[in-house]
Amino acid sequence: MSSRRRRPTLLYEKKARAKGHKVIAGVDESGVGPLAGPLVAAAVIIGDFRFKNRIDDSKKLTPKSRLAAYEEIIEKSSYSISVIAEDVIDRLNVYNATRRAMEEAVNNLKTAPDYILIDGTIKLSIAYNGESIKRGDGRSLSIACASILAKVTRDRIMDGLHNRYPQYGFKHNRGYGTAFHFKAIRRYGPSPIHRVTFEPVKSLIKES
Repeated sequence: MSSRRRRPTLLYEKKARAKGHKVIAGVDESGVGPLAGPLVAAAVIIGDFRFKNRIDDSKKLTPKSRLAAYEEIIEKSSYSISVIAEDVIDRLNVYNATRRAMEEAVNNLKTAPDYILIDGTIKLSIAYNGESIKRGDGRSLSIACASILAKVTRDRIMDGLHNRYPQYGFKHNRGYGTAFHFKAIRRYGPSPIHRVTFEPVKSLIKES
């Protein structure tokens, strides 16, 4: 028996169509865990398009492959992207901020989906037909597409923030808690785009 990991398929999309649903959107996010920067969610309707590039969980792709997939997805699909700033994440908490980002992405699609495939365990507060799928970005092609759009968009934002705050190494750590990042926070203090309710940022603010 092969142990080779399977790539995302259209299985969930086909099951939804078999139930009579016609417009199916995949939804995913990027940036739940970082100490700095925004949270980004994307909603994608891929329809019947076939992709030339490899579509997979964005974390499984090389930067070059991810960018190639991103370009093809935005060319062939209907999509929407929502960005939630760090101060909103602090105010709402990361779960509610994730839900808001996903809902905004869905609501801003040009065509309203009648079925939504959501990565993880998030339940949207808007009325919808759909399902949440654990590790959905590795199982559903629509969710995988959304994960790629969210990841590339957030990475580009973090590249820009790196230019403003180079001492934190955002271009390399994307705001996540690496040893270099922890050391920079302790040396320079938190930047304006750090999430002040996240540890160790919260404790370092109290100490200063």
